[in-house]
Amino acid sequence: MKIIADLQIHSKYARATSKDLSLANLEKYARIKGIGLLGTGDFQHPKHYNDIKEYLKKERDGILYSETGFPFLWQTEVSLMFSQGGKRRAVHLLVYAPDGKTADMIIEYLGSKGRLDYDGRPIFGISCRDLVKDLTSINEMIEIVPAHCMTPWFGVFGSDSGFDSLADCFLDQTNKIHAVESGMSADPSMLWRFDEEMNIVSFSDAHSFWPWRIGREATIFEVKKLTYNNIIGEIRSGNIAGTIETYPEYGKYHYDGHRACKISCSPEETRRLKGLCPVCGKQLTIGVEYRVEQLARRDPGYTPKNAKPFYKLLPLHELISFVIKSPLASKRTWAVYNDLIGKLGNEFHILIDSSEEDLKKAGADPMLVQMILLSRSGELRIKPGSDGEYGIIEASESNHVPPNTANASQRHLF
Repeated sequence: MKIIADLQIHSKYARATSKDLSLANLEKYARIKGIGLLGTGDFQHPKHYNDIKEYLKKERDGILYSETGFPFLWQTEVSLMFSQGGKRRAVHLLVYAPDGKTADMIIEYLGSKGRLDYDGRPIFGISCRDLVKDLTSINEMIEIVPAHCMTPWFGVFGSDSGFDSLADCFLDQTNKIHAVESGMSADPSMLWRFDEEMNIVSFSDAHSFWPWRIGREATIFEVKKLTYNNIIGEIRSGNIAGTIETYPEYGKYHYDGHRACKISCSPEETRRLKGLCPVCGKQLTIGVEYRVEQLARRDPGYTPKNAKPFYKLLPLHELISFVIKSPLASKRTWAVYNDLIGKLGNEFHILIDSSEEDLKKAGADPMLVQMILLSRSGELRIKPGSDGEYGIIEASESNHVPPNTANASQRHLF
């Protein structure tokens, strides 16, 4: 069975999230999106832990189930801030537990290192190496994955507080890191250029005021049976079916920039400016594209033999909002979205599998049909995001569907 999974979730107890980010709402929007497996998010937070126990009362083979049978997997994210190699470091790590008993042991361990009740994504002064060593000594099936690996501030390869390699970060525990999470500002084709033995997964990091923002990025698993061991086995072996990625330009840190001065720069422009903001003279925030070029050991376009496919897409809300010129969460945008979902099924089916004819029969605006097809074929024009601001879809005369694009780009997920 193929399962689309989003395994980087936060709860309403994490900072800058909605009070509506409940497990029930996560399940609701997962079904609308076409997601078949979610992380619980923030399981170490005392209140969210109680919510998990109340909402997900069944556990089988390391998978938790709601009363309606929707599956979740024990998952949290921690922020580590420490010094290593004479430099301040800050790295976010995803942590997965194989069962409730092990989750309890992780909670006990984290509780010995600091408070757990002030934020769904707590901060600890532990090195990445020590956390991996300590957690895997609890249970070797605990999986740890560096989150949004390229972002400047908290990515393992980040320009501001990251490392130049996994070995620099995890030292003698590097062999226990099997995959990295790409993040919204990077995609697998960028990471393939590194000289690293690592698999690539992708998840949404649903840290938002809107619970329906889950699934912006996701990983596709193909397993005979849904179990924790099978999911983690595919992450460790790299034998996933593929990933769903946003356009890297859409991410908040793709280009270099200085938000306060409204400056956004390509890597070439940053080099010309010697990394300094032309308005205030301060250091620019160095983004993902620049950082990839610093770390890359292979030419652009390199594809490893074991490369897995990835689907580069923008979420349906973004496309609708652009076409009808209405805010992302407006009633008008939701009306168009709900109408298409009602007629064609879940969002991923619409974005990846629905034919041009099906979209037209469903009454989709002709421009929206074009935008869905352009998104699917990787031909949308995006003004790159930088220094914490998302990229923006650009209006362009080239926003038309090239001949035969609709058929040639049809990539069926199921």
